[in-house]
Amino acid sequence: MEPIMIIAISAGLILILLFAGAPFKPARFIGQAVVKLLIGALLLFFLNTAGNSFGIHVPINFATSAVSGFLGIPGLVALAAIQKYII
Repeated sequence: MEPIMIIAISAGLILILLFAGAPFKPARFIGQAVVKLLIGALLLFFLNTAGNSFGIHVPINFATSAVSGFLGIPGLVALAAIQKYII
């Protein structure tokens, strides 16, 4: 496909979105999910800082941030228990 055709299709889609409007519900859902992931990473950081003296270190990655972000404090406690007693 030629670059001019790609630019024309992209510009057409942008114009359609400008006139019709983008759906806001999916954007709101994605935004809330990103905020929860960031909060989960922050909770894990504080757990690692406070749990350093107890030998608790939960790695901060996408999966652990999702668990602690979406489940909150119970998820954080579950991750700490799994790290301390199972792994």
